[in-house]
Amino acid sequence: MTARSSDLGWVSPNWYAAVMGTGIVATAAVSLPVDGLRPFATAVWLLAAALLAVLATVSVRQWRRQHTDPVMVNFYGAPAMALLTVATGALVLGELVTVAWVLWTAGTAGGLATALAVPYLRFTRHTGGTPSGGWLIPVVPPMVSAATGALLVPHAPAGQARLTLLLGCYAMFGISLIAAVVIITQIWHELSVGTVGPNRTVPTLWIVLGPLGQSVTAANLLGTAAGDVLPAPYAGAFAAFGVVYGVPVWGFAMLWAGLATAVTVRAARDHLPFSPAWWSFTFPVGTCVTGTSALAAQTGSAMFRLLAVLLYAVLVTAWLVVAARTLVSLHGAHIVTRCTSSRFARAIHPSRSCTSSCSARESRCTPTTWPSSGDISAAAPARSSISAADPAISPITFGRWEPTPRGSTSFPSSSPMRGQPTRAAAIDSLPWNASTSPITPWPASWPGTR
Repeated sequence: MTARSSDLGWVSPNWYAAVMGTGIVATAAVSLPVDGLRPFATAVWLLAAALLAVLATVSVRQWRRQHTDPVMVNFYGAPAMALLTVATGALVLGELVTVAWVLWTAGTAGGLATALAVPYLRFTRHTGGTPSGGWLIPVVPPMVSAATGALLVPHAPAGQARLTLLLGCYAMFGISLIAAVVIITQIWHELSVGTVGPNRTVPTLWIVLGPLGQSVTAANLLGTAAGDVLPAPYAGAFAAFGVVYGVPVWGFAMLWAGLATAVTVRAARDHLPFSPAWWSFTFPVGTCVTGTSALAAQTGSAMFRLLAVLLYAVLVTAWLVVAARTLVSLHGAHIVTRCTSSRFARAIHPSRSCTSSCSARESRCTPTTWPSSGDISAAAPARSSISAADPAISPITFGRWEPTPRGSTSFPSSSPMRGQPTRAAAIDSLPWNASTSPITPWPASWPGTR
């Protein structure tokens, strides 16, 4: 399937989780105590790099307005982590040191910016809300920078430059660790006294594994790097810290993985709608693989070696499933976008009709008659006829519904109806703007759905 860049206007920062999930499959393979995986890892890393290039090309133009969205703003940390994940692969698989430096520098700068800016926005503008795994995304990038930076320490000039890089990575380790502990505590409290939340948010529980597994990885990689930079007794102390810190945190990560698995199975028995949040099943699990491999390398434990291989098998399985579902949904979104553009256009311009390639899907999700006037209330599908499980509808849940601003004379560039004129009477009733995060397939406020 091919798609024009204009058809990808709804791509938003949360899609960089696909790069993270793909890249971690490659870098985690290299960390395993298993030979023969390097060709596979290299191929997957190249795929992640290509995906990063595509997303960077088509999505940056969408971000300027998304800092006002209290949900989507959390995902500003995803592009930084995508850069850092690809940087790790460039270093350990491609041996492209210069490329790794460039990507690491860009990812670190972006990650530090989100770690500061997003909490500031939450403190001052986006107050309230329910703590969730999404809150961790903007504060985790410095931890990923610390882990990747540890691999770059030997490539830095000896002396103060190398020492500065090492200590800077430890500082970023602390930035992310303390912030993550605070947020994880809030999430635990919310789950204990509140509810798990709707099924569509369940995958975000897996994000908690990200800072846990990545911190174990970073602590051990930095401890190894410290041996050539710091004098005694600090070199040995930091190396020991990787194990002393890593094993207890790894234990808690396994506890959380068990809880997340149980909640996910419970949600799946009911209905777990697909969304980009499913990529939360990949990168966080991948950090647990690298963390377990790091502990195996430091301790020589056969138990950790075996568990690292088993966790990697889980990671690859999750990646294949989520990637397949993503491709299917992207294909469906391409079809539904064309059909949706036509069906809403018919409400605005009665003379328009859906193309033959969309007619079958249109008949499933829209009424057979449309008003000839600007009143779209009668044209709104009944809520009972819409389900996120419907293949003809589920791709639309990739975006959040927003009404077109009153007074607009044309639809925004992010809309599948971009460039088409509007009717004033229908402007506030047309909830189409697939540029941000999923909330509901159809808003309760849309006329005709009450």
